Amino acid sequence: MPASRSADPAELRAAVERVSAWLTGSAPDPARADLAAAVRLSLRTLAATAPGRSVEVRVPPFAAVQCVEGPRHTRGTPPNVVETDPRTWLELATGRLQWTDAVAEGRVSASGTRADVSRWLPIVRL
Repeated sequence: MPASRSADPAELRAAVERVSAWLTGSAPDPARADLAAAVRLSLRTLAATAPGRSVEVRVPPFAAVQCVEGPRHTRGTPPNVVETDPRTWLELATGRLQWTDAVAEGRVSASGTRADVSRWLPIVRL
């Protein structure tokens, strides 16, 4: 998926709603395709909302995007990296989890001086 444009808001909302019950703990694990869509669409929206190439946000195994204005990264390991699991990312993206709490609890790895995307969260509210 191209990171240069945001997801259709309705498409993003629908994808996140399909995994919403899982995020609240009231449903079993979602279908892998539904989880992947929610992660990818929310990351694509982040990249469009915070354009740039100074921070890489990784949510393995589904996607990674570069975002945030600043010095462009071109080779090797980026100096500013945010990495987390799909559940944590979607909790952040929907406002169910605060950035500072996720970092303090070790649920997000944020390395580098620019590796803080809290300014652009939440991406979608349900």
